[in-house]
Amino acid sequence: MSNAAKAYARTAQVSSSPRDIEAQTLLMAARKLVEIQQDWKGAGDRRMHAALLFNRRLWTIFMSEAESNDNPQPLEVRQNILNIAIFVMQRTIELQTDPSPEKLQSLIDINSNIAAGLSGRA
Repeated sequence: MSNAAKAYARTAQVSSSPRDIEAQTLLMAARKLVEIQQDWKGAGDRRMHAALLFNRRLWTIFMSEAESNDNPQPLEVRQNILNIAIFVMQRTIELQTDPSPEKLQSLIDINSNIAAGLSGRA
């Protein structure tokens, strides 16, 4: 099991609902990205690569769940999640090859807005 999946599982034991777990984990990923953006150290920053890896692993979990035949969500919702996940993966690759603090903003916004929706604060 990956570190992100383990962290996700540990969070699941403490929280009351899957939506809360997802929201908390998205906010954690967003916070990591904000910290990198606010204290930009350039392309070689290991913290940036770790934050991008955490975010990518999180979105890989979301992709896997959206593709699962056991997922109770309507197909349209699952497709929307997959579309967002694909964008997140593309932006992550872009950040790894040509990093800049401005490019982090879209990932921060996506994570924060989806977390707000899951928490009922949208």
